This record gives sequence, structure tokens and C-alpha cells, in this order.
Amino acid sequence: MKVMVIVKASPSSEAGVMPDADLLAQMTAYNEELVKAGIMLSGEGLKPSKEGFRVRFDGDSRTITQGPFNETSELIAGYWIWEVNSVEHAMEWVAKCPNPMPDASDIEVRPLFEMQDFAEIPGADDALEKEEGMRMHLGMRSASLNAYLFFDGRCEEAMEYYQQHLGANINLMMRFSDSPEPFPEGALPVDYENKIMHAEFTLGTSVIFASDGCGSDGPMRGTSQALTVKNAELAHHAFDALAEGGDIKMPLEKTFWAELYGQVTDKFGVQWMVMVETEQGAIQ
Repeated sequence: MKVMVIVKASPSSEAGVMPDADLLAQMTAYNEELVKAGIMLSGEGLKPSKEGFRVRFDGDSRTITQGPFNETSELIAGYWIWEVNSVEHAMEWVAKCPNPMPDASDIEVRPLFEMQDFAEIPGADDALEKEEGMRMHLGMRSASLNAYLFFDGRCEEAMEYYQQHLGANINLMMRFSDSPEPFPEGALPVDYENKIMHAEFTLGTSVIFASDGCGSDGPMRGTSQALTVKNAELAHHAFDALAEGGDIKMPLEKTFWAELYGQVTDKFGVQWMVMVETEQGAIQ
């Protein structure tokens, strides 16, 4: 279940008093514990109410009131969103929290509504279906998409080559022999134990996944890596390195959409588009 853990405002927070270095360190350490435990989903501190406003709704009427607001005990100074097993589980963690204020303070825990809480409302099916669709849509905004390249036994060689010539950084490299579970008999080709089961490397601002796979699937098809650099010198450097032992599909040259653009399949079978970044973006 999800809960909101509400840090109530105090006279010091409403006065804009910032925490001292010791309290800040204590709260940072506490947040680190929450993150490590897999409980904390988000959390923020709020500025004093004098920097906010309220809107009063009464039928079609809207009345705006600028802060500050006097009811300190009813105001919020910050919050967390936690994923916990129960309200009791949340209370156990709240009990570990340092006093978040230099003066007396209160923390309130409130469970969040879940979709099933609305399931028995008559006529709510259509709205609930739309809400679920929006929830999925919002969740997908935080998804990541990575190219996954299979090198048929040449993965380590390819990454070392990209590291040398394109400035790639190898972040992770796991061999089939590192697998915590044995592979079924016949699943791997002979002498594949030391080949790359999974690897991740950073090229520019992109993280790319790579593997030797579990045997030959033939040359790579149907995908290209779009490599955008900032000037012609870098473009020629990268293109020439990728073309060595490879196959140039389109020479690096000026086009109507880019200062320089070229296509090449490198010696590992990976297709590349190399281009120079324009003032407006990569490709126009």
C-alpha cells in the first residue's frame, strides 16, 4: 500500500528557518535508509505558506487568498510518499525519523486511495477504466528504451573497439560463467562460457545493452544506431573508425537536413548513422 507521510508545519518552518547542517545530515541519512529499504517513492519539502495561495471554491465562485495562513497546525511543511506493507509498517519507520524541525513537530500518516476503493461506486466503470489508462500512460513516461545489440561471439571485442575509438564507457560486463543458475544442456555453443551474457556501455548520452547471444542469428538487421556529434572533426573521426573493416552505405557528406550525414555498417554488423548536430537539433 502507498501512504503519504506528512510533516506538519511549525512556527520555525513558517518563519522560513532553514535546518542547520547537523539536522540536514540526519534527514539525509534517514532518506538514504528509506531508499535502501525500497520504501521511499518520493519526498519534498515545502516553502512557507507566505509563498503560496489558496483558492476557495463555492459553486461557480473562485476566491484566491495569498499566504501566509495562520493555522500553523493545519499546514504542511513537507511530505514523503512511501510503499509499505501496512500502516503499522509506516509507523515503525516514522518512529525512526529524526525530529524534522528545530522546535516541536508532528508527522501524520495517511493511506492513499487505490483504484479498488472506488470499484463499488455505481456507474463508475468508465471513469475507472480511463483512470487506469492514464495511470499506465503516466507510468510509461518513466520507462527507458535502450538498443540491445547481439554480437555472435564478438561482444567484448566490439565494446573495446567502441571504447578506443568512440569514447564509450563500459558500465557492466557479465559472462555466461557468471550466471547464478546453470544453463540447460545444449543452450550455449561450445566454449561460450567466457562470452558476454549481458553488458551495458555508455556512448555519448545513451546507454546501450549488448550480448554475444546464444549462437549465430546471422547479421544484425532492422536497426541503426544514430550517433550525433557536435562538429565535423568528430564526425569524420567516428565515421572513419566505424568504416574500418566495415561497409559504407552512404558517404559522410552534407545533406539538406544535416551539416554532415553518413551511413556505415561496422565490421561487427552494426548499422550506424553518423551526423553533425545542428543548432536546432540532430536532424531537421
